Amino acid sequence: MMKMRRKEREVTDAAKINAVIDSCDCCRLGFVDGDEAYIVPVNFAMTEEEGKRVFYIHGAKEGRKAGLIREKGRCSFEMDTTHKVMTADTACDYSFLYQSVMGKGSIAFVEDVEKKAAALNLIMGHYSGKADWSFPEEMLKRTGLMRLEVDEISCKEHL
Repeated sequence: MMKMRRKEREVTDAAKINAVIDSCDCCRLGFVDGDEAYIVPVNFAMTEEEGKRVFYIHGAKEGRKAGLIREKGRCSFEMDTTHKVMTADTACDYSFLYQSVMGKGSIAFVEDVEKKAAALNLIMGHYSGKADWSFPEEMLKRTGLMRLEVDEISCKEHL
């Protein structure tokens, strides 16, 4: 787990962390590109493989993100959900409710078409509720699909 300043908001239960991840519809990947940060929103799905959380991400095989994946092989990620502004009589008493997950890990492109099809079904299942799609092999060969193996993760909530 990553170090957290507000311990009273930390979530450590693995099932609850997975539930927060499942409720998110966007994951943001963060890379270091020279002397600047580069953050990009992506579609994703999460599964567990050999006791580790793994995110699968659909995206282009070319471009800045793809180049950084090939060059660095590592990234950070962030996702959040359950947003709600809590109003009050004074500005200092306003608050914002949320759940968030952050972490980092190794990222690489998946080239095997069978693994791509399985991962795309995970992603489709995350967004559509249906995970038994079929994909033409030629489309699978052209599709960019990344695998992010999580090394560190933290979850925080203010509900």
